[in-house]
Amino acid sequence: MSLDMVGPEPRPERFAVEEIRRSLEHERDSRLAQLRVIDDEARDAEQDFVWAQRESIQRVLRDIETAFARLERGEYGVCEDCSKPIPVERLDILPYARHCVSCCRRRAS
Repeated sequence: MSLDMVGPEPRPERFAVEEIRRSLEHERDSRLAQLRVIDDEARDAEQDFVWAQRESIQRVLRDIETAFARLERGEYGVCEDCSKPIPVERLDILPYARHCVSCCRRRAS
């Protein structure tokens, strides 16, 4: 067989969509559970602290929903700033990451 007749090697998918979806759902469920606990304990806590926690969790929930949308569009795992792939190790830790570490550092400085 000549090399001309050999097609491109099948590429393994970088991410298994269902595994990503499960990971994002787990993150979302965890944050929603945290919100319920905060709401239940809000009566006994300092309101400023509770408000800050709620805002932080709601921000993460928005990031998770954005990750679902990026997954549907085929853009999951790509840095929104530099368009380079986000390392799988980072996505394992933070499945709703929108930026690579380099861009996060640049944004923080």
